Amino acid sequence: MITPDLPAAVKAALEAKLQGQSRQDAAARAARISQAYRGGGTSGGIASEADAVAYAVVRMPATYAAVAACLNALIEMRPEFAPTSLLDVGAGPGTASFAAAEAFASLASYRALDANPVLRALALELAAGAHRLNDLDYTFGPTRTQLDHAAPADLVIASYMIGELPESERETLAATLWMKTRDTLLLVEPGTPAGYQRIIAARAQLIAAGAHVAAPCPHDHACPLVAPDWCHFAQRLARSRAHKQIKGVELPYEDEKFSYVALTRQPVPQRPVARVLAPPALDKAAVAAKLCCTDGVARTVTVPRRNKTAFAAARRWDWGGAVEPASLP
Repeated sequence: MITPDLPAAVKAALEAKLQGQSRQDAAARAARISQAYRGGGTSGGIASEADAVAYAVVRMPATYAAVAACLNALIEMRPEFAPTSLLDVGAGPGTASFAAAEAFASLASYRALDANPVLRALALELAAGAHRLNDLDYTFGPTRTQLDHAAPADLVIASYMIGELPESERETLAATLWMKTRDTLLLVEPGTPAGYQRIIAARAQLIAAGAHVAAPCPHDHACPLVAPDWCHFAQRLARSRAHKQIKGVELPYEDEKFSYVALTRQPVPQRPVARVLAPPALDKAAVAAKLCCTDGVARTVTVPRRNKTAFAAARRWDWGGAVEPASLP
């Protein structure tokens, strides 16, 4: 398991890049880029080194925390998984590659793909000072074209990138990502209804193609949630001083919401009996939580205090966590 915090060397390198730059200018750049993304834009608005640094300082810690949470969930379900090769698609500043390097000591080769040259340059600069990523193979060019020519990898990650593509291209992208996956594919999107819809569409498509869900779902059935409900999780992370200055906030932390699915070539040997879909409610009498269960049904389960063993276990439930049989009445 890894922490949600950016590796110290990466954080220090990012903050060093800010030295001598106007915090006000960086804040304006980050706000402009974030607004473009929220409006359905792409990374094309990140056109200079100053843009890339401002974007990375504001968004890289949160996206890293989300990918780390997803990798931790995958490791929990598959502790034996030891990939030796990574393919990071739509890699941006290399966020998912840094998280994977922390999560898997077994990784020996890293390949990243992205169409943005300034994000690629920043990623390579950060990787040069990072443990185990000195020889990151980062290809610049149209992501779809580069992906077609990429060698398959044990672990393929597409993090916060599906939404940058037109809807008409997403099905082909998912099929190609799966074709390049020797073992496990991780897809991560923002924890919004739209991000969830992108994840659930790829999930259904690839299950039909023979994939198996490792996390978060404890089953391969259709998602049981009905709009306006959607499946998403949250990871809390600490904000650095620079992060707070550029984002113009006071809170020392933020909660990054995300949706994801980890898909494998082979069925996961042992799944949890359920996963917690929302923050549990705890009072003196009981613990109540909405769970997604192995039979493909979402239900609210209440564990009363009088059931001492189950109640003690249920008190440890976390949003997004796996549920073991001992915590069910």
